[in-house]
Amino acid sequence: MAKIGVDVGGTFTDLVLEKAEAGPDGRTVFVHKVPSTPADQSIGVVDGILAICRLAAVDPKAVELVVHGTTVATNITIEQNGAEVGMLTTKGFRDLLHIARHKRPHNFSLHFDVPWQSSPLVRRRNRMPITERIMPPDGHVETPIDLDEVRAAVRELKGRGVEAVIVCFLFSFLNDAHEKAALEIVKEEMPEAFVSASSEVANVIREFERFSTTAMNAYVGPRTARYLRNLESRLKSHGMDAELRIMQSNGGIGTVATCSERPVTILMSGPAGGVIGGRWAGAMSDVGNVITIDIGGTSADIGVIADGEIRIMNPRDTVVAHHPVLAPMLDLDTIGAGGGSIAFKDAGGAFRVGPRSAGAAPGPACYGNGGTESTVTDAHVVLGRLDPERFLGGDMRIDPALAEKAVREKIAEPFGMSLTEAALGIVTIVNANMALAIRSNSVARGFDPRRFSLMPFGGAGPLHGVALAEAVSAKEVIVPPAPGITAAMGLLATRMAYEFTRSTPTLLTGPHAGDLSAVNATLAELTALAAERLSADAVEPARHRFERVAECRYQGQGFELRTPLPEGELGPESTAAIAEAFHTVHRRDYGYGFDDGVVEIVTLRVIGFAEVPPLVWPELAAAPSQDLSAALLYERPTTFDDGKTVPTPRYDRDRLRAGHAVPGPAIILQHNSTTLVPPGFTARVHRSGNIHIAREA
Repeated sequence: MAKIGVDVGGTFTDLVLEKAEAGPDGRTVFVHKVPSTPADQSIGVVDGILAICRLAAVDPKAVELVVHGTTVATNITIEQNGAEVGMLTTKGFRDLLHIARHKRPHNFSLHFDVPWQSSPLVRRRNRMPITERIMPPDGHVETPIDLDEVRAAVRELKGRGVEAVIVCFLFSFLNDAHEKAALEIVKEEMPEAFVSASSEVANVIREFERFSTTAMNAYVGPRTARYLRNLESRLKSHGMDAELRIMQSNGGIGTVATCSERPVTILMSGPAGGVIGGRWAGAMSDVGNVITIDIGGTSADIGVIADGEIRIMNPRDTVVAHHPVLAPMLDLDTIGAGGGSIAFKDAGGAFRVGPRSAGAAPGPACYGNGGTESTVTDAHVVLGRLDPERFLGGDMRIDPALAEKAVREKIAEPFGMSLTEAALGIVTIVNANMALAIRSNSVARGFDPRRFSLMPFGGAGPLHGVALAEAVSAKEVIVPPAPGITAAMGLLATRMAYEFTRSTPTLLTGPHAGDLSAVNATLAELTALAAERLSADAVEPARHRFERVAECRYQGQGFELRTPLPEGELGPESTAAIAEAFHTVHRRDYGYGFDDGVVEIVTLRVIGFAEVPPLVWPELAAAPSQDLSAALLYERPTTFDDGKTVPTPRYDRDRLRAGHAVPGPAIILQHNSTTLVPPGFTARVHRSGNIHIAREA
């Protein structure tokens, strides 16, 4: 019996396999990397699964669980090649998706793009107005729905060949009867279409955000659902009956059926695994405050874990491709900075790095696949930090001459620099870009990096870890056991989770505070829905767990903050605790609070989850002495950030043991990543397999 985590990146697909019983070599955990196949990710996924099964001597038919982190839905939004979507909406409000909040993306610029207007998720011609009206505050029917209009509109959309249809009526979060009636007609007339109702996708207040979320669900839905079904069938064609689970944006895993129906929940599927993996690796060293940075070939994903808790974004921040998406997402930032990021001279003569990437094809120039642009990977090769015969553990050869040619022609000569200066410039600029993003996701959110360990992972992460920790004043660097596979490890270290939401506006404090009967009723309904979903996924009731959250604000504020709720039925005695919890969150996010302000609950969320046995990484044996000769491979000249080139020993990480201290300068090699230890720093090996790097005392 075995389980596999597989995470698809822009350049490589990462895999980890854990089997129940140790083989002849005593190993239970295996890791592997294969090139990604951007044209069809499922090809690389299945090839990787078969390859790691061979590596672990496991029959693919013995695999019982595959957990997959995918960027399919994310790539659709980036490439803007989603489905043609039709929309049924309340008459008089077909332009709501165009008008949005009437907010300028850049207040003081005369040259700006409004993405929801220039690249709408639903074209105006496909937004069909329907006679109906539901009114606040109780959701009573003001104007009955005209079902003949609905049928005529659906037939017109069918004639236009739309692939997906959404139903978005005003105030449906108060009463969804009209949306349900319209949805039945859509399913009857267009059984082949991908259909969504806003009350099913985002049953919350704020029409624009709710409509936008539903539109995004339909925009990415058909292709995402086809991909997941295709992957499932590919696995079965190789005799694998493993349960396939998909990483969701909130850090939980869901079934193929659920994620195909609600693909908006997996828009951040890929980056989510890295944050979970970072928490898992930090816990192995008893470190709860961790800033994670997952640096792959195309992007860098930054997350903050405080006291072992992973943060969920507040609704005001959940934006994908400039469109608001009210789906729960881990709080992380993504920037275009990775090993494949291209360095260039822009039209204004400035030295730039990223966000354009060479990706998997053709990849950096040193790959020898036809790439001619200078990338961050090429710069590291020029600086002697990546050894040609040891790249990917020797599974992939790189050509230093091609890297030097690209850096010289694209950067050194245009800027009048030496080859080394150009390569150092590329690394310095990309580090500055990443450091800025780390500060915006830590300092700007009320977290002091001096209290946190920086955990770099991904194929390129440990090459940049120490420089980034110095730039943001983190107290140390922790390199996880298999940094290039950490995101895949996170897939086997998370839980099955579903989140259900409903807006139930209620004043919590103040002279007009309402009773909490409606809040308790909503929480009970959402809990029942979560339990139903978990049971449908064959999770026995004894394993069901529930977390409850209220999105609160001071009365009159425009947006809410997520606030934890106490267990049990809420009553007058609960209001003070909820209000104080909100004040605390508000002070953390904004730096101030109003203890005497009137607090209002706007939206309630219930997260139903079931824990799964986490990945168990074997502990290292203790080092008999500080003699590193058994791990020493060879020594080569290497250039560090100060511009000095010094002889630098290479060590095989697989031969390092718990308690070993590796003084800088040094480079620690392993199959899936390379760790750079600059002069003046020491890398200490923890029994968990983590490497802790800090400045020498």
